[in-house]
Amino acid sequence: MTLQPVPELQHRTVLLEEAVEALAIEGERADGVYLDGTFGRGGHSRAILAKLGPRGRLIAFDKDPLAIATAEKIADPRFEIVHDSFATLDEALAARGIAKVDGVLMDLGISSPQVDDAARGFSFRLDGPLDMRMDTTRGMSAADWLATADEQQIAKVIRDYGEERFALQIAKKIVAGRAVEPISSTRQLAALVAQAVKTREKGKDPATRTFQAVRIFVNQELEELEIGLEKAFRQMAQHGRLVVISFHSLEDRIVKQFMASKAHAPQPDRRLPIRAADLPRPAARLLGRVKPSDAEVAANPRARSAVMRSVERLIHSDSTGAQP
Repeated sequence: MTLQPVPELQHRTVLLEEAVEALAIEGERADGVYLDGTFGRGGHSRAILAKLGPRGRLIAFDKDPLAIATAEKIADPRFEIVHDSFATLDEALAARGIAKVDGVLMDLGISSPQVDDAARGFSFRLDGPLDMRMDTTRGMSAADWLATADEQQIAKVIRDYGEERFALQIAKKIVAGRAVEPISSTRQLAALVAQAVKTREKGKDPATRTFQAVRIFVNQELEELEIGLEKAFRQMAQHGRLVVISFHSLEDRIVKQFMASKAHAPQPDRRLPIRAADLPRPAARLLGRVKPSDAEVAANPRARSAVMRSVERLIHSDSTGAQP
């Protein structure tokens, strides 16, 4: 399928100023190397470029072909776009001879143009082909997966990635429905879910959790997040910043636990005679948690679930003078 840009679909970058400020692009750091893990429509990338010095460098990643097309319009020698997941950032850096980076920003989730374009199949409110792939040039679509997965597999995905208590009932409806006709459109899937989910929170569409779950699974979002966090931190220079914006509890839990693990040093057996100066030191310090302001949520309701967390990389010498 060849996607065409839809000009009227606009994207508002969430926590734009807060995220770029958290990267601390100032002084000598302005000439450092930064990564934008999810270019999207370029809001964060353009703001980072505005802060960079003449020797600074920004490498952005995205799986969406339309995002790549937008990025290629940026005529700035300090900028480069990579058509791949941020989970491949170590390979991208090695190919460019870059050993360390000064900051990494990951704006997770899905962009407004993706949701609002019926052809992408992300929205249960718009009827379109049941695709849901971030990268439409590769991989299995949601329709392909739902046509072949068994009932238990479907239930597990909806339960684990959608936190849906009616996962088994929904899976049964999907399997029964595909026996009648292929489930190829978003409207078909949403209708089947509605038949299985009898109660839901006020104002919440019955299909919300199922669509989230299938999208996350098809794009391997949580697995890529875990890999990307580890690789980003490993590539971080001293005082480098890792900033992550998540939009649902599953993402935020992974980010929170990862950052906490880096900010707390493993403690040795208290019975061992170790001097305080020789105790393990944490690899990072937490920089806090930020939510969008009331004004931002009022202007962009999709920002209401966003949570930004950030850490600063610390490097301590051990007793031999070596650095981890």
